[in-house]
Amino acid sequence: MMTIIPIMYHTCLLIDNNYIDNFINSRLLKRSNFAENIIASQDPREVIKSLRDGIIKPDIIFLDVDMPLMDGFEFLKEYDKIDMDKQFVKIVLLTSSIDPADIKRAEKNKYITKLVTKPLTDKVIEKLIYDQR
Repeated sequence: MMTIIPIMYHTCLLIDNNYIDNFINSRLLKRSNFAENIIASQDPREVIKSLRDGIIKPDIIFLDVDMPLMDGFEFLKEYDKIDMDKQFVKIVLLTSSIDPADIKRAEKNKYITKLVTKPLTDKVIEKLIYDQR
């Protein structure tokens, strides 16, 4: 059983084309008191627009790699073009990919702070919280 801790983040954004993954991950994050607001989106293009327009101001983003409309790396290219303060935004690449090329791209990307293999679990969330303290 996970220990409930004080809220770590104001706004957590989940970007995954899989509705079920977003639903389960949202529940896990809410249960752990991870963030005050948890927003889930299945469309990274809509997220880019919302970020550009200042509608969403996350301080942590969980980003899937393999998505049909815009993959995680394409999202990061568009994210790079957005004029916003990214200094305190953490991006966790949450993926089922074990492709070494994806791992290498993730390690080289200046915005990705952590690579986590799906599924997101209480133990992974606890480690993310612990790493931030």
